Order: sequence, then structure tokens, then C-alpha cells
Amino acid sequence: MSDRDGLPADELLDALKALANPVRLQIMQWLRDPETEFGEYEPIADRGESGVCASHIQAKSGLAQSTISSYMVTLERAGLVDSTRVGKWTHYRCNDALLRQVGAAVAGLGATARAIPA
Repeated sequence: MSDRDGLPADELLDALKALANPVRLQIMQWLRDPETEFGEYEPIADRGESGVCASHIQAKSGLAQSTISSYMVTLERAGLVDSTRVGKWTHYRCNDALLRQVGAAVAGLGATARAIPA
């Protein structure tokens, strides 16, 4: 089963499960505008190219490094973020293509529900 845009149902489900956690959702919102959201942190690498350092995500969230690491692994396994190693640091950026597919698939659910007679 997949939506019209070709996103398999299991990938959509993985993405929605990952986004169901309020902190992971907040991190995704921060990663959508890294220059504004992480402007107070000195970048280790170009945010546009490499993304945001995990240590900056951890500092902004106030959560333990192990918790952020777990959350980022979940987001990466769901395909919502891409990671890049820069020296000893891991940087994350949104996978915009998958986010658009997830949005389209969810929007399509409303159209499907309207088409099904009650």
C-alpha cells in the first residue's frame, strides 16, 4: 500500500511515529530554520551544507546527550533527517524531500476520507 506520490505506507508510518514525540517534533521545527534557531551557537561547519551540530541541538533542548542521540537516531531511521560527520561532531539537516512527501500523503488522507461514503 502506498499513496499516489509513491511514499510506501511503512515509510509514512515510520515518519509519523517519529514526529509523534513532542521533542522530536520541536527539533524538526528548529532544523527547518537553522540559522535563526541556532544563531546563538558558533557553527562548527556551514549549516546550509552540513546542518546543525548535535551538541547545539542538545544545548538548545537542555536534554541529556544520550537522549538527543536517541531522538536523532529515530529521526534519521525514519528518513526525516540526514546526518553528516564533521570531524568528531555529527550534524543534522532536514530531509526536505521526504517531509514534502509526508505532508502530501497526510493531505491526501483528507481527500480519501471525503471520497468514502459514510
